[in-house]
Amino acid sequence: MAALPRLSASTEHRILRTACALPAGVQRLLFGSRPAIDGQRLASDINALLRLAALGGETSVTGGLSVEEARAENRLGTAIAAGPPVPVAAVRELEIPGPAGPMPARLYAPLDMPSGGPSPLLVYFHGGGWVIGDLETHDSACRFLAARSGALVLAVDYRLAPEHPFPAAVDDCAAAFRWAERNAASLGADPARIAVGGDSAGGNLAAVTCLVARDEGEPMPAMQLLIYPVTDGEGEMPSRALFEDGFLLTKADMEWFEQRYLPDAALTLHPRVSVMHVDDLSGLPPAYVTTAGFDPLRDEGEAYARRLRAAGVPVALRRHPGLVHGFAHFTAVSRSSRAAMLEAAGALRMGLA
Repeated sequence: MAALPRLSASTEHRILRTACALPAGVQRLLFGSRPAIDGQRLASDINALLRLAALGGETSVTGGLSVEEARAENRLGTAIAAGPPVPVAAVRELEIPGPAGPMPARLYAPLDMPSGGPSPLLVYFHGGGWVIGDLETHDSACRFLAARSGALVLAVDYRLAPEHPFPAAVDDCAAAFRWAERNAASLGADPARIAVGGDSAGGNLAAVTCLVARDEGEPMPAMQLLIYPVTDGEGEMPSRALFEDGFLLTKADMEWFEQRYLPDAALTLHPRVSVMHVDDLSGLPPAYVTTAGFDPLRDEGEAYARRLRAAGVPVALRRHPGLVHGFAHFTAVSRSSRAAMLEAAGALRMGLA
């Protein structure tokens, strides 16, 4: 079936929001029955979202596009889902020093910041397969986390592959956390209450940042917030096959990302890529790990959480069985995605209390 012509971003946002808000019975009539796989059933609003995305020709993140085309499509798609900006007290554009020069960053201040004292801070690393994310694609997610957690959020625009393959992103993210910890006062943050977090590839980078800090004897984050993280480059866990197509992030997408981030296939099992293969996970910060039931990355995120727990790390693991990869972007259109991100924001608030 040919894709429908594109409408304005605001019109497409209203269509998505309206479709996802319909009663479940109406959604079933319009968009068909919800897929059931591995003992789970797709959420009704997510089924509507996926059916509309398919009508628009959006069945994959990369879909045979060039790097620049995929980046442009990602910016457009996340802007459509985001809609009007979530209100925050302030947004401040920054440059912070990195291993290869200044890195753009953005500091979000929540409306309910505490008076008379420093605030908790989340250093956030965006997803996008280490290739197609940036400050704009994750503006909505960072605003949401700041607004709902009460923490400052520092979003970091680390170097992207293929222009800057592994380990450039790792080096940038570790440097960004070190800078935030050492410059907490200038940010209005409490150096003892700084978390790292991210979604997908950004969740991978947050986990790796904790390992780098531990291994190099640096100050550690107070907690790690891992939203459907990449943890195992081997790619053999069952969810990668169960959900390899039809749920936004595809097997072909993951291969496309990995080929650009890791031009040498031997790096796939490097411990700063595949954190599942790190021998010793003890001594790492407490973690909140959240996964989506219909996500190829589901099993590896959950396996990493169990390995952390076995190593003595306090871990809260939460699967949202009816959701898909990318739910951090859907809070403005999908009530089930919003509920999942509210839980993540609540975990961050409690973890940094």
